[in-house]
Amino acid sequence: MKKYQTLLWIASAISVIIPAQAQSPFIGKCAVFPSNNIWNTPVDQLPVASTSATYVNTIGPGLPLHPDFGPVPYGIPVTTVPGTQTKYPATFVYSAESDPGPYAIPLDAPIQGGSQSTGDRHVIAVDTDNCIAYEMFGAYPQATGWKSGSGAIFDLSSNALRTAGWTSADAAGTPMLPGLIRYDEIAAGEIRHAIEFTVAHSRNSYVWPARHFASSLTGANYPPMGTRFRLRANYDISGFSPTNQIILKALKKYGMIIVDNGASWFITGATDPRWSNSDLHALTNVKGSDFEQVDVSSLMVDPNSGEARQGTITAPVSVTIAPASQTLKVNATAQFQASVHNASSQAVTWSVNGIAGGNATVGTIGAAGLYRAPANAPSPATVTIRATSSADSSASGTATVTVAPNVSISLLPLRTTVPQHGTIQFTAHVQGTANQNVTWQVNGFDGGIPTFGLISASGVYTAPAVRANMTVRITAVSVADPTVSANALLTVAH
Repeated sequence: MKKYQTLLWIASAISVIIPAQAQSPFIGKCAVFPSNNIWNTPVDQLPVASTSATYVNTIGPGLPLHPDFGPVPYGIPVTTVPGTQTKYPATFVYSAESDPGPYAIPLDAPIQGGSQSTGDRHVIAVDTDNCIAYEMFGAYPQATGWKSGSGAIFDLSSNALRTAGWTSADAAGTPMLPGLIRYDEIAAGEIRHAIEFTVAHSRNSYVWPARHFASSLTGANYPPMGTRFRLRANYDISGFSPTNQIILKALKKYGMIIVDNGASWFITGATDPRWSNSDLHALTNVKGSDFEQVDVSSLMVDPNSGEARQGTITAPVSVTIAPASQTLKVNATAQFQASVHNASSQAVTWSVNGIAGGNATVGTIGAAGLYRAPANAPSPATVTIRATSSADSSASGTATVTVAPNVSISLLPLRTTVPQHGTIQFTAHVQGTANQNVTWQVNGFDGGIPTFGLISASGVYTAPAVRANMTVRITAVSVADPTVSANALLTVAH
């Protein structure tokens, strides 16, 4: 079973009042958990968590958002059944953490990936008379019941969480149904809940509302199960289709919750023949760096309940900048974007090392956030970009830029001949940095190898014995900037 680069924000002393407007989504006549459930509570006005960029960096800032659903066989099938549905016994691999049942899941209910699937094989049935969801992972129908990896039963009218430490059909111990994107919601014009998603690597811990972890990794850079993210408020969705705009609006307003290990930034939905795979594929234009982690701690009423605080929430004005860090050559440019949270205005003022608009020494930045590195690398080489909220000057966010010189290498001799067993001195002159050190290679091998000859740390090449003339490539690589190198060709004569 697939069992917070830091975006810095500084809280303002001024707070704003945020009305929470949670509404339950429905399946049939059943609300999918109460309207005050954490899954159904908007998070678009909550502050960014201090660990946001760290987690985004770990998950993959350049990786695309991926819709892991569509028409058959993509996504997770959801079957609705009446209250008269026969309930079947079930046996589980993780029986100690599974609800014993019986389960009102028809033995012919569609399974994720199809009946012959070797994947996660999730199966979900919703009793729409009694408003109960039955969910299984690794589900295999038997003659008179089900055999499964794990199973969970959820009363959709309750905010109760599973027992702490228990898994569910998802590794996080959370229900699956409330996190699935259903086409009926697209048809209704709005998704009113958070969306579940997976990451490649999570930490061996969980945060509310998750109840279970599925990892041995302990590094603070790995996000725990239950961590919530949202699409940045200033991400432009106007170029997407109406269907995808509904999904992206939900990702801005309600966000998404880590529920399992898998591929990074994979969001999950219910199987439906009305989905268009080609249309959904356009969502891959959204990248991990377009998301930010949300601090939902102010919503928690009880760690053992899914109830989220409603009414009014006091939240500080905060500013985040993306990207959080950048390395540039001299005279190069980089575009920074600032997001202002909990304020009516997105306007900011920009500075570099505390200088409004910057200067020729540390680089300049325009009103739109376009930074230009100076003509010479400053000392120290790393400068701080700051965006300050125009609505509240005590709220600002920062990013860092490391300015690297334009390094180049001249190598002598560029082409020469040496007899076998002979030696020759190569000399490298490094321009653009005070660091003159280089490392030497022969045909791509550090220090060379006996077959092609050896080269010392000081650039003295010793030719090997050869049976015929042989040409080798001598390379000097800058220590100051390992992306910069120079080559010479040398013929070893027989």
